[in-house]
Amino acid sequence: MDNSRALTQGSLFKNIFIFSVPLIFTNLLQTLFNMADVAVLGKFASGEALGAVGSTSMIVFFATGILIGIGSGVNALVAFFIGAGKSKDIREALHTSAILCTASGVLIFALGEFFAREILILLHTKDELLEGALLYLRIYLVSLPAVGFYNFGNGILSAEGDTKSPLIYLLISGGMNVALNLLFVIPLKMAESGVAIASVISQFFSAALILAKLVRRDDALALRLKHLKIHREKLMQLVRIGVPAGLQNAVFAFANMFIQMGVNSFESAMVIANAGSSNADPIVYNVMAAFYTAASTFIAQNYGAENKGRILKSYFVSMFYSVAAGILGGAFFVLFGRQFMTLFSENPRVIELGYERLFIMACSFWIAPFMDCTLAASRGLGKTIIPTVMIFLGSCVFRVIWVYTVFAHFGTIFSLFALFPCSWTITAIAEIAYFIKLYRRLPKTI
Repeated sequence: MDNSRALTQGSLFKNIFIFSVPLIFTNLLQTLFNMADVAVLGKFASGEALGAVGSTSMIVFFATGILIGIGSGVNALVAFFIGAGKSKDIREALHTSAILCTASGVLIFALGEFFAREILILLHTKDELLEGALLYLRIYLVSLPAVGFYNFGNGILSAEGDTKSPLIYLLISGGMNVALNLLFVIPLKMAESGVAIASVISQFFSAALILAKLVRRDDALALRLKHLKIHREKLMQLVRIGVPAGLQNAVFAFANMFIQMGVNSFESAMVIANAGSSNADPIVYNVMAAFYTAASTFIAQNYGAENKGRILKSYFVSMFYSVAAGILGGAFFVLFGRQFMTLFSENPRVIELGYERLFIMACSFWIAPFMDCTLAASRGLGKTIIPTVMIFLGSCVFRVIWVYTVFAHFGTIFSLFALFPCSWTITAIAEIAYFIKLYRRLPKTI
């Protein structure tokens, strides 16, 4: 586990950047491959197919967000044990989290299959898009056990500083996803079902690559069938850190479902425009998210290594990089947003509606790190319950109230999407105050 040395020694500006670059490419590739699903439908199928898949985006984000959040909890806990040099604890946490993450994927898959139609109807999915959205969603949900296992493995590898292996695996599985998209949609004319099946196959393949990597290891991070059992103490620690982290993502997604309801209240052109322009958000989010992962991982390892000063420096450096990424990403989409929209539609009205939404978001991206990076920093210190409550109040309750008050009154695209920067600001203030309190309470000996 030589990779972990760079997390507790040396220049933080350099090491956080080196750690984050593979994560940036991994996250960007994941976003681009997901975008390929939508772009292929928009170009080679129909606007209705594009709108149908776009109508499921919040539900998919809700499901995968829980699994990604649990994986981030695995990352923080294992990174702490690596920093503390506790091999037995690493091994127990690894095998317990493998079961937890995979079982969580199975559970969410089962619940999603059972309630898929009801959820889409609850979101006011347009009648002409409902059956296509339901078809896509029910097939896509099959991939969730693999998504759970992949995020477990990704959390384990990044905990020791290995962010290159997941990038390689994503290049392979993502390339497969794009090729299958083109095969299923163009010659086989499968539209929504085609891109869903392509996603399922590629997700299981990426999980298989992670499995092979961990099985081949011969250290504390090796995955062994004979050690595969739940250790109660580690399960409780994972539940305390990982489940709130998963719920944080779920809260975001739940609140955003109300935003999707707002989008669905507009004409079909706006629903299609939103399905296209919303692909810009994860491009910027996922670049910034690489630095959030760095913050959590570096802070957790230095917390385990009892290096207090390096904890705060890790937070500030990660915040600097993530805010800079938000500014640069936002500037790019302000300048080239209309050109970006042509990837998904050639309809001038759809392009303009999409750009209007995109402009609001692009001017706001830089605010998000003050909430999310601080949230990751608290996770690195093993604290997620109170930040989850803050997220619930600031990014769920606030957004729902906004939709039924401000948006209900004005009924414009601006009045709907302006809730993002407002909710980020309110939640960030609370998160920063909490992290300051946590840091001041740390013993001076670390």
